[in-house]
Amino acid sequence: MRIAIFNGPNLNMLGRREPALYGTRSMEQIMVSLQKAWPDVWFMYRQSNHEGDIIDWLQEADTDAIILNAGGYTHTSVAIRDAISCIQVPVYEVHLTNIYEREDFRRHSLLTDVCRKTFIGNDCYEQAVEHIMAACP
Repeated sequence: MRIAIFNGPNLNMLGRREPALYGTRSMEQIMVSLQKAWPDVWFMYRQSNHEGDIIDWLQEADTDAIILNAGGYTHTSVAIRDAISCIQVPVYEVHLTNIYEREDFRRHSLLTDVCRKTFIGNDCYEQAVEHIMAACP
C-alpha cells in the first residue's frame, strides 16, 4: 500500500503553531507514529504553502490513496477541488481541528464533497490510514 500525505499552508508549523488548538505533535512525529503503526505501508509526505504545488502533487500522485490537509485552502480553493475531481486516486480530507465548530469562515469546506471521507481531530491522520487500510486490505 502506498499512501501520500499532502499538507497545505502553515502545517509546517505543527507542534509550534497554537498548540492548544492544533496539538503539540510535529508532522515529523505524526509520520513516525504512522510508520510505526503501519510498517508495511509506504508513506510519502509533502507540505507546501503554495496552492499550485498541492495541485501538481495531486495530479502527479502515483499512490493508492492520498490524505490531504489543505489547511486554509480547504475553504477557498476551487482549483484544489477541481484537481481532486479530475484524478483517479481516492483523496481523504483531514483536519486537526473541528472546522464545523470554529469561525464562520472555516465552517465550509470546498473539498468535502469531492473527497471520499473526512476525518477530524488530533488523530485524524491515524483515522484516515486506519480507514484506508480497512477499505483496501
